[in-house]
Formats: sequence, C-alpha cells, structure tokens
Amino acid sequence: MPLKRFYLLLRALRFDDINTRTERKMYDKLAAIRMIFDGFVQRCQAVYTVGENCTIDEMLEAFRGRCSFRQYIPNKPNKYGIKIQALVDSRTFFISNMEVYVRTRPDGPFKFENKPSSIVKRMITPISKTGRNITIDNWYTSIPLVNELLENHNLTTVGTLRKNKKEIPPCFLDTKRREKNSTLFGYSKNLMITSYVPRKNKNVILVSSMHNQGVIDTDSGDQNKPEIITFYNSTKGGVDVVDELKGEYSVSRVSCRWPLTIFFSLMNIAGINSQIIYRENTGNVITRRNYLRSLGRELAKEFMINRLAIPTLSIQLRSTIMKITGIKKQPTQPEQHGSVKERLKCAYCPKNKNRKTMVCCELCNNRICKEHTSTICKSCQTGSEEKSDSE
Repeated sequence: MPLKRFYLLLRALRFDDINTRTERKMYDKLAAIRMIFDGFVQRCQAVYTVGENCTIDEMLEAFRGRCSFRQYIPNKPNKYGIKIQALVDSRTFFISNMEVYVRTRPDGPFKFENKPSSIVKRMITPISKTGRNITIDNWYTSIPLVNELLENHNLTTVGTLRKNKKEIPPCFLDTKRREKNSTLFGYSKNLMITSYVPRKNKNVILVSSMHNQGVIDTDSGDQNKPEIITFYNSTKGGVDVVDELKGEYSVSRVSCRWPLTIFFSLMNIAGINSQIIYRENTGNVITRRNYLRSLGRELAKEFMINRLAIPTLSIQLRSTIMKITGIKKQPTQPEQHGSVKERLKCAYCPKNKNRKTMVCCELCNNRICKEHTSTICKSCQTGSEEKSDSE
C-alpha cells in the first residue's frame, strides 16, 4: 500500500470501543487491547499443540512512552519496555501462552497475584496434567513450586535455584573446599538437587523433578558437566530464540502508544507461529525469513505489477519488481524521430568526454551534442530540401 495510507491506518488504528474504555480501565489496566490480546492467545492454543519440553521466561517489548506498567530491565537489549511472560515450545519455539505484566492489578476479574509461582501456574494452564516438562530460571524456581507442579499438575520441572533458598543444604553452598568442575547430587522423594562448580569459588545450583539419577555428561569433555545442566542449556533458550526471530524480520514501528507496541509484538509472534505451523504441516524445512518473503510476494504481487505501468517509475525499482514477480523484460522499441526518453552519449564525441545529450538528429536519429549541431533557418532548410529533390 502507499506510505501515506499506511501511516493513516496507524494513526486511526484502535483495538476496542473508546466510549467504554474509561469504565473498563477501572478494573483492567490492559483494557485498550484486552480483546485482541486474549483472542490471539486463544487461537495460538487452539491451532497447535506444544511438544514435550516447554520454557517459561519473560520478553521485553521496547517502549519509552507513557505507561503505568513500563519496566526497566538492565540486562535486556532495550532496557525499557513492556514485559510479557511467555510459554514457548523449546524445540519449535511456538508461543503458546502469554501474559502482560501490569504491576498491581485493581480489584476485579483480572486481579491476580504477581508472585513468580502464581505466574508459572497461570502460564501452564494449557498444558496442565499432560506430563510435559517445564524449564524455568531462578526468578521462578522454588522447591514448593516444583513439588506442586509435579503433584497437582503432573508436570516435571528443571530450573536453577537462587542461593538464598532455605531448602538448600549448607554443603551445596560451600565452594571453598571443592575442586573445579566437581558436582554434588542430593536426592529426596521426588526431587534431585545438583551443585556444579564451573570455576573456583563459583557454583550453579539446579533442581529437577524430571531426573532421578546424577549422571555426568560424557560429551562435555574436561568440564564434566552433569546431564541436568546439559538438558537445562538445551531447553532454556526458547524465549531468547523467539526474541531473536522477532528482531530478524520485525514489523514494529516506533510509537508512543503502548497498545500499538503490544499489537506489533503480536504481529511478529504471528509470523513466527505461522511459519512453525506451515513447517509442521508440510514437512518443509525453510527459514522464517524466506517463508515470510514468499508470503509477502504473493500478497503484493498484483500491486507490484500495477506499479510497472507508471511511466515515472525508477529504473532500479522497475528491475527489482520484475525480478520479484518473474516478469521478463520486454524488448525495447526503436526510438521514433523526435521522441527522446533518456540521456545518451553523443555519437560523434570520443568516449573519454562521456558527453550525454537528449537531442536527436531528425534524419539518422543519432544523438548529437551542441558541438556537433549546426543551426539553420527554415527558409534555407526548405531551399536545401528542394535542391536535393531536383538532383
């Protein structure tokens, strides 16, 4: 579409009834885009079933405008933005469930706790009691949460633990007497705790309700990593890959309206999810970039062909459209006497002068510059023509 129309649609784009928004904002901070957001999440869960391993993590959509729930996360690339919790398939990176973090919620149907354990339990709603595994980081992980997910939701969990958790035995925290690349395993009824020392006076603590034996991964070489760390590293980056894919072919634009920022994020996620569904249904292994480009070509092909009829279209843009649409270049017609369309080199000047002109000889149709052009009046021209006819 033309650029002016695109910006006009952006300015006029709304996602709810503005007449009732004030009333709905009293009990819902996400009222301006609640219907679109919830409908999108429901469709994501309806069209695809995630695999056996999932990841829960946070995404930060870049936004620096006015918003009551804008977040500052220094370790993120954008630092300021809107935080979205997401449940992602660790293998295909399909986004199955999402929730926007809006800080303290007002009283009403959308009032939920913002504790990490409560967020995890809301995120796992579409996969509860399915026997899948959840990989989470130390902000979400706690021993009571891992037990509850296993007993009440039939879900196993693998995650890192912060060292301030009271359930961790003191010997798992002491690193002064331990060697580099050493591992301690601890077992309870349904859980296994692992403490690994990657370097001197530094340890990583993980808990798992999926693993029941402490096994060292032989493929880690001299590092002697336990198998639980290898599994955690292979399944933890689901949301990070989604962020990378969203930035690879993004449709986002800078905006001071936070509902529009969330909408752009949904558009990027829709592109990722549609590519995953296409790949799963057809069995074709293609990159997301190539899929979206091919989809965009089909949608815009008719418009591009119509643009070829514009006489003032630039040569570079015309050749690009012909290449994309597959239209072969038509053979150029010989120039008619007196009709000049572009500047060409003079037929009599040497090449080193590179002198171009738009003037054509009326008899031979050669390009001629001012140096090789002679001036003659009409009467003399008529006399010379009559003389040549008599001869």
